[in-house]
Amino acid sequence: MADQEISFKDSVDLMFDRASATLDLPPGLSEQIKANNNVYHVRFFVKFRDGYRLFSGWRAVHSEHRLPVKGGIRYAPSVSQDDVEALAALMTYKCAIVDVPFGGSKGGLNIDPRDYSESELERITRRFAMELTKKGYISPSLNVPAPDMGTGTREMAWIADTYRTLKPDDLNAIACVTGKPASQGGIQGRVEATGRGVQYALKEYFRHPEDVKRANMEGSLEGKRVVVQGLGNVGFHAAKYLSEEDGALITGIAERDGAILSEKGLNIEDVFAYMSENQGVKGYPGADYLQDGRAALEHDCDILIPAALEGQITLGNAPRIKAQLIAEAANGPVTYSADEYLRKRGTIIIPDAYVNAGGVTVSYFEWIKNLSHIRFGRLDRRHEEIRGNHIINAIEQMTGKPTPTNIRKELSYGSDELDLVRSGLDDTMQNAYLSIREIFLSRDNVPDLRTASFVLAIEKIASAYKEMGL
Repeated sequence: MADQEISFKDSVDLMFDRASATLDLPPGLSEQIKANNNVYHVRFFVKFRDGYRLFSGWRAVHSEHRLPVKGGIRYAPSVSQDDVEALAALMTYKCAIVDVPFGGSKGGLNIDPRDYSESELERITRRFAMELTKKGYISPSLNVPAPDMGTGTREMAWIADTYRTLKPDDLNAIACVTGKPASQGGIQGRVEATGRGVQYALKEYFRHPEDVKRANMEGSLEGKRVVVQGLGNVGFHAAKYLSEEDGALITGIAERDGAILSEKGLNIEDVFAYMSENQGVKGYPGADYLQDGRAALEHDCDILIPAALEGQITLGNAPRIKAQLIAEAANGPVTYSADEYLRKRGTIIIPDAYVNAGGVTVSYFEWIKNLSHIRFGRLDRRHEEIRGNHIINAIEQMTGKPTPTNIRKELSYGSDELDLVRSGLDDTMQNAYLSIREIFLSRDNVPDLRTASFVLAIEKIASAYKEMGL
């Protein structure tokens, strides 16, 4: 089959159009929701020992129906304006799906971070942050970036410090970015958030036997064979928690330098440690190696988790995909054409706009924490412990028997910040899936979960515009 594909942005827009066509919206409103509001393209110089270097970056704002707008900053040599606009649109829909009150935005810098030392990256990042701040594209009340591919807590700390230097009178300056180190105003659980959200999304899917049956499976996640493409932050945490907590077997891992396969299951911590030491998976002991990492997407498995880049499953390889269930941990890993093909074939796709929403959900928690200037659990943790001890004492007085140590420990435990973050994320992913599922099951013109998720987002955004009188 010929691999005839359109751009990432066009794919996102066509998926939007497919969902919008099922709704009766006022003329022009659909186009207003779909269109990017504005894009800032910046070029700036940074001086190094060997001279000046020119860098090119973007910050796209898709929708301001809610403020601030939210979205990560990506460092990659493949970054383009079209990609940034597509990712900003997905952020708008993502936030609406999981009821996070942000509009959508995205940023990108066209560099390969591996080409620069830490000190060079810091200078580049601070200069980029300065340029964005001057134009209002970084602000706790208007535009709040976060980590994405090629960036992490380190870069967010640099951006936050740069913003505070430029805006020393802003009481809420620390809330200008999320994904910061915990010591710099970050929140426990943010690094794991997107991968943890993938786990919670799959757990919720498997709570519905009829949904599992639709994917030609039965039972729970335990023993299910999973192939993960990309063992970065998202893929690592998703694979780690699915295997360690839910009993799934990670039978394949695809990376830049190839893929490793083992029907017995791979130990994620061991693979990650090997990768860190050897800069890839090639040579990992006890597993079969494929030089073409992308070919692992076609490996026989129950669940496929593409957690790397957009456009990984196309018309070119879709006919060879064997997984009956695909959970999109990356943004846009399945193209529009491949999505159409796989849906008609009966493959179930849990869409990216829902599956990888864990990051922005916990970013929202971090933003709230920064604005309130108090960590979660500080006011009520000891109160929970005291209340738990009162319950234990009451039980012991009524029964005349001591409470077993394990039960005493559970009842008297006071939730800390990480517990509350995970609880909030789990609740968010459960409720969002139930809303998507209800639309899918109740509307004859909604053919799949992706269309249902877009319908859910569009209806919420349209309501916001109507309520504002816009």
